[in-house]
Amino acid sequence: MSDDDAADAQAEAGTAAGQGPVEISEELARHLENKREELFEKFEIRDAFPEEVMEEAAARTADIEAEIEAGIEEGEREDLRHLTTWTTDPLDAQDFDDALSIEEREEEYVLWVHIADVTNYVHPESAMWAEAIERGNTVYLPGYTIHMLPPVLAESVCSLVPNEVRFAHTVEMHLDKETLSYESIDIYKSIIESDERLTYAQAEARLDDPDAPLHEENVLVYEVANRMHEIRKEDGSLVLNPSRDRAHTIIEECMLKANKAVTHELMWNRGVSAMYRVHPQPTPDEWSKALMEIQDLDGVSIPGDTWEDPRKAVNATLETAPGRQLDKIQWAVMKVMPRARYMDDPFGGHHALNFEIYGHFTSPIRRLSDLINHWIVYQNDVPVNLVTLCDRASDKQKAAEQCEREYKRFLQEVGLDPMAVNNRGLEVVEDEAETDR
Repeated sequence: MSDDDAADAQAEAGTAAGQGPVEISEELARHLENKREELFEKFEIRDAFPEEVMEEAAARTADIEAEIEAGIEEGEREDLRHLTTWTTDPLDAQDFDDALSIEEREEEYVLWVHIADVTNYVHPESAMWAEAIERGNTVYLPGYTIHMLPPVLAESVCSLVPNEVRFAHTVEMHLDKETLSYESIDIYKSIIESDERLTYAQAEARLDDPDAPLHEENVLVYEVANRMHEIRKEDGSLVLNPSRDRAHTIIEECMLKANKAVTHELMWNRGVSAMYRVHPQPTPDEWSKALMEIQDLDGVSIPGDTWEDPRKAVNATLETAPGRQLDKIQWAVMKVMPRARYMDDPFGGHHALNFEIYGHFTSPIRRLSDLINHWIVYQNDVPVNLVTLCDRASDKQKAAEQCEREYKRFLQEVGLDPMAVNNRGLEVVEDEAETDR
């Protein structure tokens, strides 16, 4: 079980046992606020939204029910409300970008990945679009979220919450039963209604309970996702977390499959530029250094027939290495890995995934790259400043990651557990001196 899975399970167990938010004093709350403001200034992260953006968001979402009803009546979108559909996210998730549907047919699997249709509300001429470019992504700090989109969109109108009809952008993939390769890919605007919102821990439980709702669907999608995972590894995709649980495997593999489908469509069928995710490979010397460092670890041995392909060597080693050495193996690899960046050309591919072409599409609520690619798919219109947007998205992602690391480190310095804060939230309690008055 990964750290994320453990946190999910622990948080749910804590909730069941009545474990409430992490309590902090008013003085500590002020220290945390000051630290956040310091980090926001350091990394140029915007917290509050400009009034113009909030007003535009409110006006654009003023009558969503009527808009959705009109969308159904007009019939311009595929009505997929008949499909069994659900979301699976971390326990503390505030925005639900993606949902799944799956069917097994005689000679194929049909996998639908439904993505929030943000571009229905946010377009290049809007203030919300300009603000999304400024922000670049959603920043997730323990107990504090800075959304890329106004909260009315991120947490409500665009979010694929259960039992609410939503506009979506669906990637429909027909997969060969033997190879799981694409037989056909169709990307279109849709109308969906999620049947249920599952956490990762709940999805794990559904897989084991034949009487639970969505049991059969989760079992089927896991069987497909697990095979996709094994095929990726055989093809040379780097897998640094061999113990990832079934629920995470489902989401990771289905999102990878959808992202890859969209960017292949853009590159090969349309021949247009897009915001591709490019991950350069380490030099041969850097890979050699990493493998030698791994080989020197106590109790670790790299299989002799894998040295020619460092990614396969790492995969094979992680599967047999003692648990105490897993972090060291992962760190040895991460030290030599260049940062992935967004680029307008997929040249070079994604080294870690071993994909010739890859890009992001499945998280438009929280990533600028996905929002841009949604617009390109929808309009076949490439922004003239695409190169600048790629650089912006790359830089803001790096800033968000650094901000998160520094804030977590500060929480630890003041005696707080970042994981507990993230899963349970914070509650400010009055200082005892104030209470006694």
